[in-house]
Amino acid sequence: MSKIDEVRKAMVTAMKEGNKERKDSLSMLLSALKNKAIDKRADLTEAEENEVVLKEIKQTKETLEMTPADRTDIMEECKNRIAVYEEFAPKMLSVEEIREVIQGVLDELSIPAPTAKDKGKIMKVLMPKVKGIADGKLVNKVLGSMLQ
Repeated sequence: MSKIDEVRKAMVTAMKEGNKERKDSLSMLLSALKNKAIDKRADLTEAEENEVVLKEIKQTKETLEMTPADRTDIMEECKNRIAVYEEFAPKMLSVEEIREVIQGVLDELSIPAPTAKDKGKIMKVLMPKVKGIADGKLVNKVLGSMLQ
């Protein structure tokens, strides 16, 4: 079952339950997925679907960060929307799993003791391997802690 079908099914359930906030969030996610499919003029792959979900989460987090402190209504709406979107997001790698992938890349590139000079070369090989399954900022932070 594609993400579009999953989101549509969850949206119907939310409508039946009368949960307007959840239905609205799912509706926005469904629109984003459909728009991406229309732009591509073909069905989305699982990776592309995950990319859309992660993009929506990122945009909502940015909205939350830029919201003034006195607008608690918008903050609450963003938090609820993020919670709904995360149900459809792919499982992200933990810090330990990221560390293992980085170690694999270091072995692949034959870099026993990485330095700051090697960071660009490492990231070039590393990022395609973790795209969509790990947060880029977290990957950068973990790699930074492993540099000497």
